Amino acid sequence: MRRPRFVRPESLLFLTFGGLIAVGALLLLLPVSQRDTPITPLDALFTSTSAVCVTGLVVVDTATAYSRFGQTVIMILIQLGGLGLMTFAAIAAHVARRPVSFSSATALHDAFFQADARNELGRSLMAIVGLTLLIEATGAAFLYWGLHHDDTPPPDVFAACFLSVSAFCNAGFSVYSDNAISLRHSYVIVFTVIALVTIGGLGYSVLLECLARAGRFVRRETRTAPLLWSLHTRVVLIVSGWLLAGGTLALLACNPLNRHAGSNMTWIDALFHSTASRTAGFNMITVETLPVASLLVLIALMFIGGSPGSCAGGIKTTSLAVWASGITARLRGMDSFNLMGRRIPPEVVRKAGVAVALAALWNVAGIMILTVTEDLENGMRLERLIFEQVSAFGTVGLSADVTHRLSTAGRIWIIASMFVGRVGTLTIAFMVVRWRVASYRYPEERIMIG
Repeated sequence: MRRPRFVRPESLLFLTFGGLIAVGALLLLLPVSQRDTPITPLDALFTSTSAVCVTGLVVVDTATAYSRFGQTVIMILIQLGGLGLMTFAAIAAHVARRPVSFSSATALHDAFFQADARNELGRSLMAIVGLTLLIEATGAAFLYWGLHHDDTPPPDVFAACFLSVSAFCNAGFSVYSDNAISLRHSYVIVFTVIALVTIGGLGYSVLLECLARAGRFVRRETRTAPLLWSLHTRVVLIVSGWLLAGGTLALLACNPLNRHAGSNMTWIDALFHSTASRTAGFNMITVETLPVASLLVLIALMFIGGSPGSCAGGIKTTSLAVWASGITARLRGMDSFNLMGRRIPPEVVRKAGVAVALAALWNVAGIMILTVTEDLENGMRLERLIFEQVSAFGTVGLSADVTHRLSTAGRIWIIASMFVGRVGTLTIAFMVVRWRVASYRYPEERIMIG
């Protein structure tokens, strides 16, 4: 007997994120959450979606439109959205010694782990939360130190905590009106944010494996047993490193094209935006002043995104690696798909191909919709709309001065793109499409390709 669709793991993921967004929007509509300017229901929904989906796009200034209570609500939404609401539910059930449903365990397994869904679930999730809080607390301490040694803006414990949570969860929200532009002269803040964003974009399974390997190395257990890394961790670390270096060099190469004297990009700026554009969405220069070539580099990085099991969006680094290996194998006429000395199962290659294709189709459709809903004659240039769409889908949060000028229809579409980008196109597809094993085959016939 087939399970009802509403209890399937992908449906649980959809409903939990949707419910959290609704609760967040209601809290942001409270008078205590707002300053002098009233927040409309659409603005509250947009902000809540952006926070839960750890995106960072805003239609109103977080620093001036929301009170300290409202900013705290946003920070909590970022934290819950980054870890996933079902993680907290599973931990609560573990503490109360109540069994976690198999559907919830399977959904958590798809989001965080590669091992069996029920295998030491509670202990692993407790380690995730503990590791998250430890990293965020350490980051907040460094950020406060950087703010304390900088004249502007004044040091603020809440600001340091907010930025640390936002950076580690790859949200890109800031309590400063200029995001992070006023912080670019503090190397402590810049490199702390880079470290938090990078660690938060690797994925919990990679972090836990790195910690386990580091513990073995400290205990000198590697002398008796070789230190072997899983294929997943190797792919994530290597692809992330190449993207970070390649993005930095590409942005520096595009810098001479920039004719705006106030936005010349240094190597630190390039490194920062190569890191933030794939996951977080912090900006230390005005994005709309960048040349089109630089915007295209950022669009490519935003589309790829971070790694599975992390707070980042995009198609993910592993999907890119598997998809590229599949294309290489097909071009060479090989039947097996190999990556770093390991054979990749065909279903994994197919899944990566579907994920890339669905992401591309969604973004193409979104660009077409935005060109219809927005006024291209009023500064809404095509490259900026493309940038906005990919930023929303990749849950990045960078904007080329477009978000606050979107029409009502455009804002609704960006809300949908942020939600789909966070939940995942495959999750939505599994909800819509009924999967079944065919008991028959059609006759085979060839067609011309290319």
